[in-house]
Amino acid sequence: MSQTTGSPEFLPLRIALMTVTDSRDLASDTSGALLEEAARTAGHQVVTRCVVADDIYRLRAQVSQWIADPAVDVVISTGGTGVTGRDSTPEALRPLLDKEIEGFGELFRHYSLAEIGPSTLQSRAFAGLANATFLFCLPGSTGACRTAWERILAPQLDRRTRPCNFAQLLPRLHER
Repeated sequence: MSQTTGSPEFLPLRIALMTVTDSRDLASDTSGALLEEAARTAGHQVVTRCVVADDIYRLRAQVSQWIADPAVDVVISTGGTGVTGRDSTPEALRPLLDKEIEGFGELFRHYSLAEIGPSTLQSRAFAGLANATFLFCLPGSTGACRTAWERILAPQLDRRTRPCNFAQLLPRLHER
C-alpha cells in the first residue's frame, strides 16, 4: 500500500485541463471545475483549462500544443472516453503517446467497479507519456473524475508518495 511521507518536499506540477464535450462550457463544466479545485488544493499549478468539442482533430491539436510546451508537466482530459459515436478521445490522443501506461485504465476501472458496478466496462480511460508530459484521459462524469483524482492521480502526482510515483520520474522522462 502506498503512503505519503514528509520527505522529500512536495513538488508542484504544472497541469493543463481539457474537458471534451459538445454540450457544456466552462461555466457548466463541473468535472473540470472539480479537477481544477482538487489540483490547486493539492498545491499544483493549473496553467490552463479549456473546453474542446469532441472532434478528433481539435482534441489532437490542443493536446499537441500542450505536450510541446515545456511549461506543462501533466495534461488531464475529461470526457469522450465512452463508446458512443461521438466519444473520440482515445482515437484522438493515443496516437500522440510515446508510451502508454496500461495499468492506469485497469486501476481506474477497478476502483470504479465498487462505485458503479459493471457499467465501468463502458469507460475507455487511459494514460501515457507524450514528449515527457503525462497524459491522463478520464471519463466526463464528476464522480469518475473524483475517483481518478482521489484514488490515483493525487498520490501519483505527489513525489512524497512511497514506494514510487509519477512526479519523481519527471526529471528522467527525456532519457534515451
